[in-house]
Amino acid sequence: MFLRYSQMLFLILFMITITNIRAQTRPLTKKNVIIRPFNNTVSALFVFGDSTVDSGNNNFISTVSKCNFYPYGRDFVNHIPTGRFTNGRLVTDFMASYIRLKEFVPPYLDPTLSLEERMTGVSFASGGSGFDPVTAQISGVIPLQVQLEYFKEYKMRLVNEIGEERTKLLISKASFMISAGTNDFVINYFNTQFRRQFYTVSAYQQFLLQHTQKFLQDLMAEGARLIGIVGLPPFGCLPVVITMNTAGNPLRPRQCIDSYSVVGKEYNFLLQNMLKNMNMNMNGTKLTYGDIYNPLYDMVQNPHKYGFDNIYSGCCGTGLFEVAILCNPNSIVCGNASKFIFWDAVHPTQATYYNLFKSLRPTIDIILKQ
Repeated sequence: MFLRYSQMLFLILFMITITNIRAQTRPLTKKNVIIRPFNNTVSALFVFGDSTVDSGNNNFISTVSKCNFYPYGRDFVNHIPTGRFTNGRLVTDFMASYIRLKEFVPPYLDPTLSLEERMTGVSFASGGSGFDPVTAQISGVIPLQVQLEYFKEYKMRLVNEIGEERTKLLISKASFMISAGTNDFVINYFNTQFRRQFYTVSAYQQFLLQHTQKFLQDLMAEGARLIGIVGLPPFGCLPVVITMNTAGNPLRPRQCIDSYSVVGKEYNFLLQNMLKNMNMNMNGTKLTYGDIYNPLYDMVQNPHKYGFDNIYSGCCGTGLFEVAILCNPNSIVCGNASKFIFWDAVHPTQATYYNLFKSLRPTIDIILKQ
């Protein structure tokens, strides 16, 4: 069914490409480094992945995949559209605040960052990216492999500023988080012919796992010792995916496309097994899996338990297909985003991210104890 309506996503991408919104990048200038009120040895938080953890790197590259304009950031500090693909904070912001590093994780490409802000962690993530190099090419964003090169550049800069030994110690005590993979399926595999010519769904899952394993190995080679990687969400519940599978049939009820979500669920099982096998051969390095599939699916199935009223559409515009520059200053926006699971047709609201953070907190606590 998804292939039957894949033309719609091409239309959306085409509309994004030809739409021109000139919004000036507004980087955060607030000094957000804070003193820790309790003892833990985590020195910094480094983030890699896609729009779920991109805090504004796409502001600084030439791509249509941007959101540094209103109404994005409507509920962020000072109502600033930072480049986060939501109305407020991301899970990584809540994490950084929880472990008392700082209130939010800034984008690495922000040239205004101080040494202190960089030392406590940055995000290298780029909205629209994925483990498959082709995925980033579709949106013209930063591939995971290039994000790793930026991390190497980060290390070299830090060595010049604080010395090699202090840099090694900081990296060895830092926590690393990776969130990617949804775009590989939703934008790339299920919506283009390129990968489907050569891979079945199961073969493509293995293809992504190979890239994931290589990325983890390369990250460890750069000194990472504490790495968390989250699995895929039930992406059949994304409003844009539902829209593409109900187009042409207005009487069909909007609900999760379980046949697509199950692909993510299967991938998560394979990912967990891969991490388990890798951990058996590790010495001094710990790979931790973070589950976001079940918490998000529970929010969809039991929305009132979390205070949600709207499940299958986003807060911005119609909520059925708007994302990035299709959700813009001219869009009609809901009054209370905390009642919505999704902010736009793809990305969760700050309220949803906070619930995901709470579900991950036991895992974070285990990491802190280590």
